[in-house]
Amino acid sequence: MESAGARLRKLLAAGPTLFVPGCFNAMSARVLEHAGFPAVYMSGYGTSLALTGLPDAGLVTLTEAVANARYIAQAVNVPVIADADNGYGNAVNVIRTVREFIGAGVAAIHLEDQVVPKRCGHVAGRQVIALEEAVGKIRAADDARRSLDPDFVLIARTDARGASGGSLDEAIRRANAFLAAGADLAFVEGPTSAEEVRRVVAEVKGPVFYNMTGVSPRFSLEEMRALGIAVCIAPGALMRAALAAMHDLAVAMRVEGPQAEARFMAQFARHPLGDLHTFAGFDRIRAWEKAYLGEEAMKKYADSVGHMPKAS
Repeated sequence: MESAGARLRKLLAAGPTLFVPGCFNAMSARVLEHAGFPAVYMSGYGTSLALTGLPDAGLVTLTEAVANARYIAQAVNVPVIADADNGYGNAVNVIRTVREFIGAGVAAIHLEDQVVPKRCGHVAGRQVIALEEAVGKIRAADDARRSLDPDFVLIARTDARGASGGSLDEAIRRANAFLAAGADLAFVEGPTSAEEVRRVVAEVKGPVFYNMTGVSPRFSLEEMRALGIAVCIAPGALMRAALAAMHDLAVAMRVEGPQAEARFMAQFARHPLGDLHTFAGFDRIRAWEKAYLGEEAMKKYADSVGHMPKAS
């Protein structure tokens, strides 16, 4: 069977720019897949906030990140690109990190050159490790993936542009060193202008992965294609939309009581995903019951009350 990495490589080869929004759990990944995106991105910030309620400040562990990635990869049929932070340690830790994410079924990860603990790439106060150590981590990641799944996609990220004492020149130098060490794509975090992005694309000697969020400029899909960006992620839009919608509904329910929920449910019923039980997969559960539990198990549907999954 074709691996997730192999399927992602086909998408990358088809070009010109793969636009991948960010999800934060399995449900949000399914929403993106339902909307028609050919791949999804597991946001590190979203993972931290969804799992722990804490900011993206190096507080999520390898175990937690991989568990979220596994749930996401199992929930969708499209390739998943996952944020693997700084590999959760040194080059030796990175070997296990790669193995765990491959085992989780994701197609790709990106690894960054921040110190431990790291923080969001668009928050001040970032620091990066020495270039030699960072290159060693990419080399270890490359060797680990080649031993398990050569099609697994390795994305190397540098935070040197916005780190304490950093510069765009240093970020480009590091991106090229990471490509030479075995990375498939280079990810320069935090360029602050269109001109800086143009420099990155022109001077990085390989495919460019771009994070369109925070301090970085926004482009249309046509502009990204013209620039030559290989992959663009928009990691936070879905999470922000969910937070805003949940907060507004919660406030309305506090003020108006049950009437607010009733009004929302009436509006949601007209939405393409308004049949929540069907979207969740209860039709599939009924089909599995019929296939593996037999007709006797189907009798419970005849006289029970509630959502009725469709018969297969």
